[in-house]
Amino acid sequence: MLDTFHIKTIEDVEIKNVRVLLRVDFNVSLTSTHKIANDLRIKQSIPTIKKLLLDNNKIIIISHLGQPDGRDEKYSLTPIFEDLRKLLPGTVINLIDDFRTEKNKVFLDQQQGGEIVLLENIRFYKEEKKNDEDFAEELAALADVYVNDAFGVCHRVDASIVSIPKFIPHFAGLLLAHEITAINTMVNHPKHPLVALVGGAKVSTKINFLKSLIDHVDALIIGGALANTFLCAQGKEIGKSLVELDKITNAKSILEYADEKEKKVLLPKDVVVFNSLTDDSGRVVSVDNVAEHDVICDIGPESEALFDEVIAHAHTIIWNGPFGKVEDERFARGTDFLYYAITQNKEALSLVGGGDTIAAISHHEYLDRITHISAGGGAMMEFIERGTLPGIDALQTE
Repeated sequence: MLDTFHIKTIEDVEIKNVRVLLRVDFNVSLTSTHKIANDLRIKQSIPTIKKLLLDNNKIIIISHLGQPDGRDEKYSLTPIFEDLRKLLPGTVINLIDDFRTEKNKVFLDQQQGGEIVLLENIRFYKEEKKNDEDFAEELAALADVYVNDAFGVCHRVDASIVSIPKFIPHFAGLLLAHEITAINTMVNHPKHPLVALVGGAKVSTKINFLKSLIDHVDALIIGGALANTFLCAQGKEIGKSLVELDKITNAKSILEYADEKEKKVLLPKDVVVFNSLTDDSGRVVSVDNVAEHDVICDIGPESEALFDEVIAHAHTIIWNGPFGKVEDERFARGTDFLYYAITQNKEALSLVGGGDTIAAISHHEYLDRITHISAGGGAMMEFIERGTLPGIDALQTE
């Protein structure tokens, strides 16, 4: 049981021979040919699914994919259905397009123990994002028990996350329980020094996250396009690089807050740039020598050495957001370097989260050296900021 949060997990109770409504986060990235680019999010919930199957339950899976405006085949869960069949060979799995039709109601009534029914994209129903309680009650009526294993969307106030638990007994799945325990331990009860690495693009989505981290960490390393706004706040030229000019004041306030708390903030010392007017070949320059037509795309070797020194002495490491334009392999070196620096520190506990970060490292070796990989980037940040999430609160039993 997650005593601190007053939540029971599926390991605390016997869930056997019943209908289970299982909310998961299978919001995976798809290729241009509508194939799954990385199925880590699906694989992470397989232990919960297998445990429920082992006890002869009838599992009804709820997930979303993307942000469709009504029904849109582009966001169908068909690729996920096909991946599930590969991951669970021998298990009867069916995908139904609309649980509300009479035909599918009959189909669900005939579902047998040990079988899975995957409901089509829950965001095809406008009631989901509106957190419509009648819709949630309609979903709850399909089952006897609700299990949430979808940490990645627990920061959303959606019907399938916060309202279904109002109508039927509710529990946390194995993945959700592990996410809560891992993040809570590493943030609130860390082994020091605690070092956080934050990259990505926007200060606007990470202002509160960064301030919250400063309260916990011994050192904060900032990179990616996010760092450009902080470099601007220090009066540096960043050329044509991606930046949020309207957030420079926020960046200054974060740096001032860190000074007040006597916390170390490290920004890149050198960067990889290309000239937007003359060529696209990268070159390394000091952050003091970025030209007006340069575009910053990665950190340089001096920055790598600086960050590596801090990472090597950390006992707890939190990382969210890539440190370069990783979709272009020419500018993935800095992010790769940091990943290997973290995995080489075998004494530290490490937490890595965020879809872009996971996509950047997912095919690398030594993934088993990361203590916990959180598929929920936004949820992870908000959990660190607030200490809880709406989807976690909804599961409370007291």
